[in-house]
Amino acid sequence: MKHWLVKTEPDSFSWDMQASRDFEPWTGVRSHQAKHNLQAMTVGDLAFFYHSNVGKEIVGIVEVVRAAYPDPTAESGDWVCVDMRAVRPFKRAVTLAEMKADPALEGMAMLKYSRLSVAPVEPAHWKHICALGGRGAA
Repeated sequence: MKHWLVKTEPDSFSWDMQASRDFEPWTGVRSHQAKHNLQAMTVGDLAFFYHSNVGKEIVGIVEVVRAAYPDPTAESGDWVCVDMRAVRPFKRAVTLAEMKADPALEGMAMLKYSRLSVAPVEPAHWKHICALGGRGAA
Protein backbone atom coordinates (compact mmCIF):
# COMPACT_ATOMS: atom_id res chain seq x y z
CA MET A 1 0.00 0.00 0.00
CA LYS A 2 1.16 3.49 -0.84
CA HIS A 3 0.25 6.73 0.90
CA TRP A 4 -0.69 10.05 -0.65
CA LEU A 5 -1.90 13.55 0.07
CA VAL A 6 -4.74 15.05 -1.98
CA LYS A 7 -5.65 18.72 -1.85
CA THR A 8 -9.05 20.29 -2.23
CA GLU A 9 -10.46 23.75 -1.70
CA PRO A 10 -13.01 23.29 1.09
CA ASP A 11 -15.31 25.99 -0.26
CA SER A 12 -15.64 23.83 -3.41
CA PHE A 13 -15.37 20.33 -1.93
CA SER A 14 -14.87 19.80 1.80
CA TRP A 15 -14.24 16.87 4.12
CA ASP A 16 -17.89 16.98 5.20
CA MET A 17 -18.96 16.63 1.56
CA GLN A 18 -16.57 13.69 1.06
CA ALA A 19 -17.73 12.02 4.27
CA SER A 20 -21.40 12.33 3.29
CA ARG A 21 -20.92 10.21 0.13
CA ASP A 22 -20.21 6.54 -0.43
CA PHE A 23 -17.38 7.60 -2.74
CA GLU A 24 -16.41 10.57 -4.87
CA PRO A 25 -14.50 10.77 -8.15
CA TRP A 26 -11.35 12.88 -7.61
CA THR A 27 -11.74 14.92 -10.78
CA GLY A 28 -10.31 18.14 -12.15
CA VAL A 29 -6.60 17.44 -11.71
CA ARG A 30 -4.78 19.28 -14.50
CA SER A 31 -1.12 18.93 -13.54
CA HIS A 32 0.93 16.29 -15.34
CA GLN A 33 2.85 15.30 -12.19
CA ALA A 34 -0.38 15.05 -10.18
CA LYS A 35 -1.89 12.98 -13.02
CA HIS A 36 1.06 10.57 -12.85
CA ASN A 37 0.51 10.28 -9.10
CA LEU A 38 -3.19 9.49 -9.65
CA GLN A 39 -2.17 6.83 -12.18
CA ALA A 40 0.17 5.28 -9.60
CA MET A 41 -2.63 4.88 -7.04
CA THR A 42 -4.10 1.44 -6.48
CA VAL A 43 -7.28 0.31 -4.76
CA GLY A 44 -6.67 0.32 -1.00
CA ASP A 45 -4.09 3.10 -0.99
CA LEU A 46 -4.74 5.76 1.66
CA ALA A 47 -4.43 9.53 1.32
CA PHE A 48 -4.50 12.51 3.62
CA PHE A 49 -7.41 14.83 2.81
CA TYR A 50 -5.98 18.36 2.84
CA HIS A 51 -8.02 21.57 2.85
CA SER A 52 -6.08 24.10 0.76
CA ASN A 53 -6.62 27.86 0.63
CA VAL A 54 -9.08 27.93 3.55
CA GLY A 55 -7.71 26.19 6.62
CA LYS A 56 -4.53 24.80 5.05
CA GLU A 57 -4.72 21.62 7.09
CA ILE A 58 -5.03 17.85 6.92
CA VAL A 59 -8.46 16.94 8.24
CA GLY A 60 -8.89 13.25 7.50
CA ILE A 61 -7.99 10.09 5.62
CA VAL A 62 -9.53 8.79 2.40
CA GLU A 63 -9.09 5.49 0.58
CA VAL A 64 -8.79 4.81 -3.14
CA VAL A 65 -11.73 2.59 -4.11
CA ARG A 66 -11.28 2.72 -7.91
CA ALA A 67 -7.98 3.06 -9.74
CA ALA A 68 -7.34 5.70 -12.41
CA TYR A 69 -9.80 6.04 -15.27
CA PRO A 70 -10.56 8.85 -17.77
CA ASP A 71 -11.71 12.03 -16.02
CA PRO A 72 -15.25 12.75 -17.23
CA THR A 73 -14.79 16.48 -16.52
CA ALA A 74 -11.87 16.83 -18.95
CA GLU A 75 -12.84 18.61 -22.15
CA SER A 76 -9.63 17.49 -23.86
CA GLY A 77 -6.47 15.62 -23.08
CA ASP A 78 -5.82 12.34 -21.34
CA TRP A 79 -6.59 13.41 -17.78
CA VAL A 80 -7.56 10.82 -15.17
CA CYS A 81 -9.35 10.58 -11.86
CA VAL A 82 -9.72 8.00 -9.08
CA ASP A 83 -12.64 7.30 -6.76
CA MET A 84 -12.14 8.01 -3.06
CA ARG A 85 -14.14 7.24 0.06
CA ALA A 86 -13.79 8.79 3.48
CA VAL A 87 -12.13 6.51 6.02
CA ARG A 88 -12.11 8.74 9.11
CA PRO A 89 -11.56 12.32 10.18
CA PHE A 90 -8.59 13.40 12.22
CA LYS A 91 -9.33 14.09 15.88
CA ARG A 92 -7.29 17.25 15.42
CA ALA A 93 -6.43 18.95 12.13
CA VAL A 94 -2.72 19.15 11.30
CA THR A 95 -1.95 22.58 9.89
CA LEU A 96 0.48 23.54 7.15
CA ALA A 97 2.30 25.84 9.58
CA GLU A 98 2.73 22.94 12.01
CA MET A 99 4.05 20.65 9.25
CA LYS A 100 6.53 23.27 8.01
CA ALA A 101 7.87 23.76 11.53
CA ASP A 102 8.26 20.04 12.27
CA PRO A 103 11.79 18.68 11.59
CA ALA A 104 10.35 15.15 11.36
CA LEU A 105 8.57 16.19 8.14
CA GLU A 106 11.63 17.64 6.40
CA GLY A 107 11.69 16.58 2.76
CA MET A 108 7.96 15.82 2.59
CA ALA A 109 6.84 16.11 -1.06
CA MET A 110 3.88 18.34 -0.19
CA LEU A 111 6.20 20.82 1.51
CA LYS A 112 8.82 20.71 -1.26
CA TYR A 113 6.29 21.04 -4.09
CA SER A 114 3.60 23.18 -2.54
CA ARG A 115 1.54 23.60 -5.71
CA LEU A 116 1.25 19.85 -6.36
CA SER A 117 -2.35 18.76 -5.70
CA VAL A 118 -1.67 15.02 -5.45
CA ALA A 119 1.59 14.04 -3.76
CA PRO A 120 3.17 10.86 -2.39
CA VAL A 121 3.75 10.56 1.36
CA GLU A 122 6.66 8.57 2.75
CA PRO A 123 5.84 5.93 5.42
CA ALA A 124 7.64 7.81 8.22
CA HIS A 125 5.82 11.04 7.34
CA TRP A 126 2.50 9.17 7.20
CA LYS A 127 2.96 7.69 10.69
CA HIS A 128 4.09 11.00 12.16
CA ILE A 129 1.18 12.99 10.73
CA CYS A 130 -1.34 10.33 11.79
CA ALA A 131 0.02 10.60 15.34
CA LEU A 132 -0.22 14.41 15.24
CA GLY A 133 -3.83 14.12 14.05
CA GLY A 134 -4.70 11.71 16.86
CA ARG A 135 -5.06 8.67 14.61
CA GLY A 136 -1.99 6.58 15.41
CA ALA A 137 -0.35 4.88 12.43
CA ALA A 138 -3.60 4.34 10.49
